[in-house]
Amino acid sequence: MNWFVSPLAALMLATGTVSMVTSAPVAAQEQRSNTLTVTGQGIVSVPATIAQVNLGVEVRGRTAEEVQAEVRARSNAVVQLLRSSNVEQLKTTGVRLHPVYSRQGNVTRITGYSATNTVSFRVTTDRAGAILDAAVESGATRIDGLSFVATDETIEAARQQALREATLDAQRQADVVLAALNLSRRSIVNISVNASMPSPMPFDRGFVAAEAAPSPIEGGEQQIRASVTLEIGY
Repeated sequence: MNWFVSPLAALMLATGTVSMVTSAPVAAQEQRSNTLTVTGQGIVSVPATIAQVNLGVEVRGRTAEEVQAEVRARSNAVVQLLRSSNVEQLKTTGVRLHPVYSRQGNVTRITGYSATNTVSFRVTTDRAGAILDAAVESGATRIDGLSFVATDETIEAARQQALREATLDAQRQADVVLAALNLSRRSIVNISVNASMPSPMPFDRGFVAAEAAPSPIEGGEQQIRASVTLEIGY
């Protein structure tokens, strides 16, 4: 077959003004667009060996100076105990002083004051019960929160394991579906990963009065979850 190219077209081709691109066959384009999307799940349980504690001292009295002095003395004793017990991440989380009112008829008046100092810390669950009991003996009057977590190293190792399990789960799902259709898995076109950090597990009693501090304490387990979505060509 003879092709005729005009002198102007020949000049444009020679100078690179236009280019000729060979399009891929339609069948090949359709084949590359065939993909299967699957999502695999991975769940790993780990022991929650760390207790996160929020406790404090609350004092009521007739004058602000009186309750402040009392709550300061008790709080110092509690903090000294916690320091000597080598708890981790010890910090003050609240210092409050407010009046206490009473109402008689249409008259509202101040009858006293309430002061509260609170701290938070972390300790291994096997020591938590004894430390809470000792804190009460030292002057703590309230436990505002008690939750459990695994160590950072344990959580990270579990996260990696959950991701591996989620990836294998997604591949297994894809192979089952494709085999049922007499197709085979080719390259992976796209990968989406989601691995969230677990939240601390709260103690199921919520607010706990210091006099009823649980001892011993069991932290239970945390679940680390991961999902992996694969877009697979076939």
